[in-house]
Amino acid sequence: MPHLIFHQFICRSDNYGLILHDDKTGATAAIDAPDAAEIERQLEAKGWKLTHILTTHHHGDHVEGNLALQERYGCSIAGPRGEASKIPGIGREVSGGDRFTWADREVRVMDCPGHTLGHIAYHMPAEEAVFAGDTLFSLGCGRVFEGTPEQMYHSVAQFAALPPATLLYCGHEYTQSNARFALAVEPGNLTLAQRAAEVDRLSAEGRMTCPSTIGAELAANPFLRTGSAEIRKTLGLEAASDATVFAALRERKNSFN
Repeated sequence: MPHLIFHQFICRSDNYGLILHDDKTGATAAIDAPDAAEIERQLEAKGWKLTHILTTHHHGDHVEGNLALQERYGCSIAGPRGEASKIPGIGREVSGGDRFTWADREVRVMDCPGHTLGHIAYHMPAEEAVFAGDTLFSLGCGRVFEGTPEQMYHSVAQFAALPPATLLYCGHEYTQSNARFALAVEPGNLTLAQRAAEVDRLSAEGRMTCPSTIGAELAANPFLRTGSAEIRKTLGLEAASDATVFAALRERKNSFN
C-alpha cells in the first residue's frame, strides 16, 4: 500500500488542521476545514491538491473553510448525515456503521452524539488512526452542547474498544489544560503525571501535543477511566455507574479553572 502522509498544524487559535496525502494516487483529504487560507497555504507549500474534506460536525470552526476550498480545488465533501443541512458543500452523507474507501483504504464511520447530535468520527484501521473531531481530546473530551452526558459517555467509550496503538487525532490543542483537570481528579496516577510533564515540556517548546494513542488515553484520560477508584473517591461516587461518573467529571470540568 502506498505511503500516506499525515500533515498536522495549528490554525485559528487552537484548532488542529490535518491533511492526509497519498503519494501514489495524489488523493489529499483535510479532516475538517477550520481555516481555508491556512489549509491552502499548507497545501501550496507541499505541492498538493485537495481532493476531499472529511467533516466531523457542523460547528463553524470545523466547516468555515468548506466552500472556499471547494471553489478553489473542486474537492468533494463528506460529512454527518444527521447534520447534512448544516455542512456547507456536502456531497456525501455518512453515519455510524458506514464504510467507504478513500485512497484504497477503508474508512469506518462512528456515530458520536454529544458535542453535537450528529457528530461523527472517522477510523482508518489500515493506518491505525482515528479522527475524533471534538468528541475525544488528549486527556479530555468535548463539551456537551447538543446531546446528553449519557450520549457523550457512550460516544467516548467507543474509542476504548479501538486497538491501543491507534493514533488519536483530535480537533483542538487543549492537552495542557486537560492535564491540569485530570491531575485534580486523579493525582495519584503516575502515568498521568508523566504525560502532564511531557505536555508542559512540549508546550514550552511551542510543539504540538497530539496525536496521542488510544493506549495512552486509556492510561491517563479521566473520561476513559470512569472505573478508577481514585476518581470515584474524588467525586464521592464510589458506587455510581460509569455513566454517572462520566457526567460528574464533565460537569466539574465545565467550571474548572
